[in-house]
Amino acid sequence: MPGQPPQEAIDELARFPLLDALFGRRSRRFGLGMSIPDGPLAYASRHAPQPLSEAERLVLIAASVGLSGWNLGIPHTESGDPEAGNNYPVRPIGRTYPSGGGAQGSEILINDDSGAYITRFRDLDADAIREYAGAGSLERLLDIVRSNVVRLGERVELPAEHPFIAAHNRWVANRPGTTLFVPIADQVDSTLNHLWIRTGEGAPITDHRTGRVLGDPSELIADGFLKPERATPLAVLEANSRMSTTSELAIAAYNVQLVMQAIGLGGWLFSGINIQALLGGFAGKGLPGFGFDFAHREGWLQPVPLGRRGVFEPLVPPFVADMHEAVRRFADRKFGPGGVYDPARPGPYRDNGGIKARTDRYSESFVRYLGTLAQDIYDTSGRFPATQPSVSVGPYTQAQHIDLDFYDRFYKDGAYLDSHRRHQALWHGERTGPIPSADAHP
Repeated sequence: MPGQPPQEAIDELARFPLLDALFGRRSRRFGLGMSIPDGPLAYASRHAPQPLSEAERLVLIAASVGLSGWNLGIPHTESGDPEAGNNYPVRPIGRTYPSGGGAQGSEILINDDSGAYITRFRDLDADAIREYAGAGSLERLLDIVRSNVVRLGERVELPAEHPFIAAHNRWVANRPGTTLFVPIADQVDSTLNHLWIRTGEGAPITDHRTGRVLGDPSELIADGFLKPERATPLAVLEANSRMSTTSELAIAAYNVQLVMQAIGLGGWLFSGINIQALLGGFAGKGLPGFGFDFAHREGWLQPVPLGRRGVFEPLVPPFVADMHEAVRRFADRKFGPGGVYDPARPGPYRDNGGIKARTDRYSESFVRYLGTLAQDIYDTSGRFPATQPSVSVGPYTQAQHIDLDFYDRFYKDGAYLDSHRRHQALWHGERTGPIPSADAHP
C-alpha cells in the first residue's frame, strides 16, 4: 500500500532497542542538500535535498502524538463522593505521550515540501487498551494516522532572518527536504480541567493581582463545598496547567527524535523559530504561517493564538459564544451522551458500564459556578486563560535525511548509528546487493 514502509524496515523498526535510541540520540543537523557557509565546519553537500517519504512521515507522526489505546483513568481521589470514581480525565484515549489530568488535547503541526498539515487525533476512540501489538499492527496504526491528517495548504515559509529564525538555525531550519513537527496544546482544555480539579477540592480561585474571588461562589461557599481558606491565585493554577502541557509537548517532540534514531534519520529538537510567526501572527505582513487566529489587546505583551477554525478550536471565543457555553460543553464532554463517563461508551474496565456509572458527577450548581468563574476570567483579562496563550507550543523537532559525508569528514567514528548508515538501502531500496548487516561498522 502506498505510504507503508518496506517490510524489512518495519521489522527492524519494531526490533530497535530503546537503550540504543536513548544513548545513541544526538542532534545531527546536517542533512542532504545543506551547506554551512563559513567557519571550521564549512561544507556544501554534494547531494540534492531528499524529503521524507510518506511512510517515514507517518511513522514519526504516530510516534509523536498517535493513538495508543484506552487510558486507564485515575483510580482514586480523596475529593468528592467517597463512593464514586475519579472524574478528572477529559478524554478516554491514551496517546504516545502522557497528559496531565488525562486532558489528551494536543495535536501536531507538520511542515514539509509537500505542504502544511495538522493531525486530528484527540477526539478519536480506541478499540483496546493496547493498539500496538508488534510490527504486524503498525500498518493499521499508520492507516489511522493517514486518515486523520488534514492538509492546511502549501509549505509555511519564513524568512531566514531576525526576528523569525535564530541566527544559529538560519542555515538549517525549515529548509528544502526537511520536515518540521510542531506539537501544539489546547491550553483552554487544560486550564478548564485544572479549574475543575482545584475547585472540586474546595478551593475558590482568586485574581492574582487584586486578591478578588473570581466568579460567583456564594452558593457553594454557603453549603460548605468551597472553603475560603483554600483560595488559590489564578496565576498559580494557570502556571501548573502550562507546566502540564509543556511537559507533554516536549515529550511528543522527543518521541519524534527517538524514533528518528531507529529509522536512521537526522535532525534535532529545538525552539529557534518565532512561534508567533509560525502559527500566523504575522499574517498582516504577508506571512500567513499555519493560519491560526490571533487576539490582541493594548497592554498585552504579544498577540495570543486562539486556534484555527474547523481544525483546532479551543473552547474560547470566537469558537464558542461565551465561557458559559465553553464550560457546559466541557462538562458534556465528560458526562453528556457519548462522553467519557457515559456507561454506554466502550472503555478499559471489565465492568465498564458499572464503573463509569459510579463516576462522580458534579452538581448543576457546581457547573454553573464554573461558568461564572471562566466568564469572569475572560471578562477581566479579555482572554482565557488569563496569563497563558489559548494554544501553547513547546519545543519541536525537525527531521531530515542525514548527509553521512559531512560526519565522516569532520567527526570521529560513532557520530551516527548503523541505522543511519543503512537507512537509504532499507527505507528507499537504494542498493545493488544485500542490505549491510546491522552489526557492521562504518
